This record gives sequence, C-alpha cells and structure tokens, in this order.
Amino acid sequence: MSWASLVFELDASQADALSDELLEQGALSVESEDAAAGTSEEKPIFDEPGEDATTWPRLRLRFLAHEAGEARKLLEAACAKLHIPLPAEIRMDTIEETDWVRLTQAQFEPQKISERLWIVPTWHDVPNPGAINIRLDPGLAFGTGSHPTTRLCLQWLEQTVRGGESVLDYGCGSGILAIAAMKLGAGRSVGLDVDPAALDAARANCEANSVHCDFTDAAAPLNIKADIVVANILANPLRVLAPALARHTRPGGRLALAGILVSQADELAGIYRQWFDLDVIVENDGWVRISGVRLATPC
Repeated sequence: MSWASLVFELDASQADALSDELLEQGALSVESEDAAAGTSEEKPIFDEPGEDATTWPRLRLRFLAHEAGEARKLLEAACAKLHIPLPAEIRMDTIEETDWVRLTQAQFEPQKISERLWIVPTWHDVPNPGAINIRLDPGLAFGTGSHPTTRLCLQWLEQTVRGGESVLDYGCGSGILAIAAMKLGAGRSVGLDVDPAALDAARANCEANSVHCDFTDAAAPLNIKADIVVANILANPLRVLAPALARHTRPGGRLALAGILVSQADELAGIYRQWFDLDVIVENDGWVRISGVRLATPC
C-alpha cells in the first residue's frame, strides 16, 4: 500500500485554517515545519511556557491522502472553502508502506554516556554488561539520553552521586534522571512532572529497570530538602522555579539545571547565584548545564 503526499509553502497566517479544513475535507494527516528548514535561514522555536507564542513567517505544509487525484481535490476544495488561492508550487510525493516500528527502533541505538553509564533500548543487547545500563525506549515523555541537555545531566549525576543521597528530579519526563540516580547508588529518588503521561511512562521505565522511585504530580505539596536536585526543563520555568528549587535543596546540597541555551546562561546563573555557589558552566552543542552548591545563607 502507498499514499499520496502533497507538499507546498504558504504564509503562517493561513496555515492553521488550511490545516483544519484539509482534515475536514478528509486528509489523513497534516504536518507543518519552517519553510526554511535545512537551510541557514532556519529558525529554532522552543515554545517555552511564559513566552509569547511565535511561529515561522512561512511554513511548509505536508498532508497525506489515499491517492494523488484525491489529494489534489482535497487541496482545491479546502482552498475554495477558505477563499484563498492554490499554492503556486505543489510537490507530489508517494509514501510507501513502511514497518514504522522497525524503522523507529533502527534510529535508537545504545548510547554511551560515559565509560560506566549506558542507555540501552529494550530491543538491543547490552553492549557492556559490566556498565550501569539503563533500559529505556523512546515514548511520549521527554528523555531518552540522546538530547544534549539529558546527557549533560546524566554526566553530572555520575560525577555527583556517591551513594545514599536523596535526589529530586524536577520535570522528570521519562524518569531517566531519577532512575539513573538510583542505579548510580542514590538512596531515594523523587520525580515531579505536570504531565500525567510522563508520570505513567516514568513509572513503567522505573519498573523496567528494577529500581524504586517516587513519581508524583508537580502540583502536589512537596516537603523535601534533597541532597541532589536536578531540573532539565527550559529557561522560563527555571526562572519561575528558582525559589522553589533553592528551597528543596538542603544547605550544602548540589543542584544542576539544564534545558538552557547558551544565550540564556548568564541570566539564569545570575538568578541562581542568590542561593548557590555556582560551578563553571558546561556547554554541549549550544545547550548548557548550570550547577552549584546550596549556600547556608542566601546572598
């Protein structure tokens, strides 16, 4: 079986309405991306909470239909309904039936975080049985070990956990950091997230790794002063959460923050210096990790 895919560019102001109308007309799926994707003009957008919503000025829209003739009719009908002209250039692609499970699995190989720490999908053999191996599959929750921010946090945990510590993973996603902390020897790991799907995924991953972590809704009351706190989120939530993260780190305890772009590092560091004696900022592929020790008395 195969499907027809139509690809074209349009102004961002028309994209939402046309996407909705294409689905109304019977399109199987619609997706969009920056029209400049893959070029030097591509603009990253991270859609951080607390920032004004933004998008690219022009989008590349792609939608799927059962066959080419139907796809063309769907586009014509949608444009007519919205009283907008047909795109000047339209590319027709054929999408062949694919074993998407096998293709997805092929994209996720075991990842070496360090000499003794690996992230290994469940369908792969363990490359180094003598290492600490975290079994983790890609899913709905962020955190497979492939993103620079996750790797920065994993490397920091390996350097920081000595054994028996209490660990707080704020914004736990897949639970990878809380699980890694336990496998590295922590005494207790607590993971918080606002997404119920992430909490479900974290609990399942915890079970798959035969460790115990406490995963709970970030909105629930929390009474903990942890030895180690890690928050791999984004810059805006980290700004808002600074007092809370400081409150949940015991004096002398250690904190690591990630999900921060290089351009955001100085501002975030300035905020957290009120409560923490900060280390040298570490960078990986445009992202940074900020870490430090909780001061007994805030500055």
